[in-house]
Amino acid sequence: MNKMKEIQVSKVVLNIGAGEPGAKLDRAKRLLESVSGMKCVTTRSKRRVPTWGLRPGVEIGVKCTIRGKKAVDLLKNLFEGVDNSIKSSNFDRYGNLSFGVEEYITVPGVEYDPSIGIIGFDVAVVLERRGYRVKKRHVMKSRVGTHHKIKKDEAIKFMKKSFGVEVV
Repeated sequence: MNKMKEIQVSKVVLNIGAGEPGAKLDRAKRLLESVSGMKCVTTRSKRRVPTWGLRPGVEIGVKCTIRGKKAVDLLKNLFEGVDNSIKSSNFDRYGNLSFGVEEYITVPGVEYDPSIGIIGFDVAVVLERRGYRVKKRHVMKSRVGTHHKIKKDEAIKFMKKSFGVEVV
């Protein structure tokens, strides 16, 4: 197989939308740091929504981005937390996928913490091929050709082969 056509995991993003600053946000941050083993970043609201009590700049969520081999290892654990099965509707047409973990205690290796309680989180996985850097670089930015982009069925095949995931 052509080395440039091999699909690889670019990054895994864990996300919790707490909706408000305070204790709930702190618990979410502790949870993501314990699951990922990395430092997390808070996300802020961008616009004003008076009915929800939001104004620009208020911390409302937490996210953590994991790349490289650590992302692949974490992804294997997260798939075990959802019984190694994903809906085909979780994939977008560019091959990326996202799914939710309802309770963090279903993930192997993560113990229940009474101070955190029961919280779920979202997982977003970005897949890419070698050569995708051309669309992100600063000098001579270019587009990725249509034959080089990852399609939904290719991503499903990759997940089945690499992670043993059953796509329903």
